[in-house]
Amino acid sequence: MTTQEQLQQFQELAQQLRVDSIRSTTVAGSGHPTSSMSPADLMAVLLSKYLHYDFNRPHDPNNDRLILSKGHAAPLLYAMYKAAGVISDQQLLSLRQFGSPLEGHPTPVLPFVDVATGSLGQGLPIGVGLALAGKYLDQLPYHVWVLLGDSETAEGSVWEAFDHAAHYGLDNLIAIIDVNRLGQRGQTELGWNTQAYANRARAFGWQAIEIDGHNLQEIDQAYSAALAVADRPTVIIARTKKGKGVATLEDLGGWHGKALKREDEKKAIAELGGERHITISVEKPEDPGQPASTGNAQPLQLPTYQKDAQVATRRAYGDALKALGAARPDVVVLDAEVSNSTYAEDFAEAYPERYFEMFIAEQQMVAAAVGLQIRKYKPFASTFAAFLTRAYDFVRMAAISRANIKLVGSHAGVSIGQDGPSQMGLEDLAAFQAVWGSTVLYPSDANQTAKLVGQMSDRHGVVYLRTTRESTPVIYGVDEQFPIGGSKVVRSSDRDQATVIAAGITLHEALKACDRLQNEGITVRLIDAYSVKPIDVQTLHQAARDTNGNLVVVEDHWIEGGLGAAVLDTFAGRGYPPHYHGPQLRLIKLAVRDMPGSGTPEELLHAANIDADAIVEAVKSQVRQPIGASA
Repeated sequence: MTTQEQLQQFQELAQQLRVDSIRSTTVAGSGHPTSSMSPADLMAVLLSKYLHYDFNRPHDPNNDRLILSKGHAAPLLYAMYKAAGVISDQQLLSLRQFGSPLEGHPTPVLPFVDVATGSLGQGLPIGVGLALAGKYLDQLPYHVWVLLGDSETAEGSVWEAFDHAAHYGLDNLIAIIDVNRLGQRGQTELGWNTQAYANRARAFGWQAIEIDGHNLQEIDQAYSAALAVADRPTVIIARTKKGKGVATLEDLGGWHGKALKREDEKKAIAELGGERHITISVEKPEDPGQPASTGNAQPLQLPTYQKDAQVATRRAYGDALKALGAARPDVVVLDAEVSNSTYAEDFAEAYPERYFEMFIAEQQMVAAAVGLQIRKYKPFASTFAAFLTRAYDFVRMAAISRANIKLVGSHAGVSIGQDGPSQMGLEDLAAFQAVWGSTVLYPSDANQTAKLVGQMSDRHGVVYLRTTRESTPVIYGVDEQFPIGGSKVVRSSDRDQATVIAAGITLHEALKACDRLQNEGITVRLIDAYSVKPIDVQTLHQAARDTNGNLVVVEDHWIEGGLGAAVLDTFAGRGYPPHYHGPQLRLIKLAVRDMPGSGTPEELLHAANIDADAIVEAVKSQVRQPIGASA
């Protein structure tokens, strides 16, 4: 094929992609045709010549990866799939219809989509995770291509990705910025100033190539140059026009997110040269190889701790993570520059080739974890619980991506002490419970922590483990089991008058309270609700029946949305089996209500009314005192 013939092929495919973007959005009555039209030339060249992908084997480790970070351009992506012959024209026209896998923004319900996009600024950070897997773990020559919109470069997460990609020398990562000048409501911050984008990228250590995004020869040359770079990532900054090819749409504001009417659709398609139904053969990976092996799986030997020893659960997390690393070569660890506090440093020292420092960039850390799990690795990402809130949108999108990631938040609650409220994770249980399909765990001692960490690697979805800063007594023996979805009845008798439900640091306060109440003739059932989600419904319902509906929930968390809310939900007819049938519920929630300050852990627990004193008082308010018992 001559160069001219190839350019003609590119041109015809680009026009097909534009036409199909218009057709699918017009049928849907909504969508983003003009945002799909501006990068059509860029994607036509990529699909025809540079993307190496076996659509019959979408999970082949040798495949290149394409992430559509500007997820609203989904019609373009689906048009590419039609051109590749993997969806039919009829399927293309099901865009945005109920039950169709061609959703308004891409999700992995399609096997060719690795991650959900649509919340802008996430594709490139996830691409960093994929590129880390390719360069350092798989050690395979695939490339990661990410198409960004110019508007989303205002997101700080994009520049976290630029920073980390350069730091790790990710020459297998190629970003393409579609600089079409127009955002949702008008011109973007930089407009068509492609030099400003290039200067910023170069300042971060990237190779930057400025091109006319509609000049097919320039696109071809830019991709070839990007693949030749061997020491840094590349960004191609392409000046384009929104709505390219249709005079009534091209570079005009007011069309963002608007589908064409039927009569306008016909004129636009005619102007683009009419419908086409080109099918191309996408090149498969050239050199099928296997991911580099980091060893064979071994029996898991978790650390154990003697009863009554004082061990922080964060310390046990670090120990268990190192043990997991020895047993599972697919476990990788990321941390946000606090590994000497989360104790992820133990894994880093033992397995440096599977540890990635994300520095103080929590959004990039979670995004990299999502990218790594695409390649079937088991990423654990840790930082202070308070700082995971910065990455919450990435966690939310990870669930939409059906991603399997493990997140660990240390230094939770007022019990961290003198550092004060800026360091206290008090929202995390509520936040992670609200994530679709999530698992939320809150261990109270070291043996329990180790057993839960051992289960996390194979748990699907977003899994969150909350750890405590303070050293606490080991209360469970090494042979105890802690299945996810279960709980532990720590104290129980057939004469229990109330039930106290706690987890983590407050379980130890509850133990003190139970001893004091026992001395006063009040017997209390104590439940360790270490699995906050899924929670042990049956045990909670049985306790309520056995203790006349008297429940006290105590937690080191804001009163909204934490353990207390999880417990209440089990009684609220929210679809939990079995349904509760028993005495009327009288539940007291002890949780943090006022803004804490600095102080010792003991002072802060007492001030928040979540210590043993508060538990004793709450139980006494529920039960009738035996004759002669002290008030």
